[in-house]
Amino acid sequence: MKKIILLFALVAGLVMQAQNDNSNPGIHVTGEGIVKVTPDKVTINSRIEHEGQSATSVKSQNDEVVDKVIKFLKSEGVAEKNINTDYINLNKRYNYNDKTYTYVASQAISITLEDISKYESIMKGLLENGLNGISGIEFESSEIEKHKAEARKRAVLNAKTKAEALAEPLGQTVGKAFMISEGSSSNYQPVYRAMEMKASSDQASNQETIAPGEMEVNIKVNVAFQLLME
Repeated sequence: MKKIILLFALVAGLVMQAQNDNSNPGIHVTGEGIVKVTPDKVTINSRIEHEGQSATSVKSQNDEVVDKVIKFLKSEGVAEKNINTDYINLNKRYNYNDKTYTYVASQAISITLEDISKYESIMKGLLENGLNGISGIEFESSEIEKHKAEARKRAVLNAKTKAEALAEPLGQTVGKAFMISEGSSSNYQPVYRAMEMKASSDQASNQETIAPGEMEVNIKVNVAFQLLME
């Protein structure tokens, strides 16, 4: 008898839950928030590399250039915390054409400039001091979290606007949100022209090699709203 009563109660509960679900249908939408940001920092991902017959020689050449580069950056007011070694490699390379070996010493240094206006003069000095490779430029904002918060807010409001636009033709209105989750987020870098390594640093200094433009902070959210009858 007790089992029958428990079974009846369970079935009744499921029926009531289904009725509640049907009486409070929801509408699920994705909102997008975009904030345009002018970057105030730039990171130069650089590389110093030498190749030769002697491992000791190429390592010494690299160390000499690295020392000059770091001294130059410090003389230009770049903080030590903004000069970071990403990796140091010393490899043996085999030439299949003449069946000989050479040694390659390389070191990657990331340099963050907190004043973008110094980019051209810093780049010229890096070239003059022996730096011979740029693997990429990254723009940044010192207030990125503030901009993400604003983009998140815009995404939620965009979701609400979408939900209202979908409900209105059906003669219904949007109620409270009962589920919110953040989807994808991204920071789109502004377009820039790649730096070409020139034999003469004087030639390079006469070119505009960076155009910061604007970063785009983009965040998407998924929101479920109650759907009410008017």
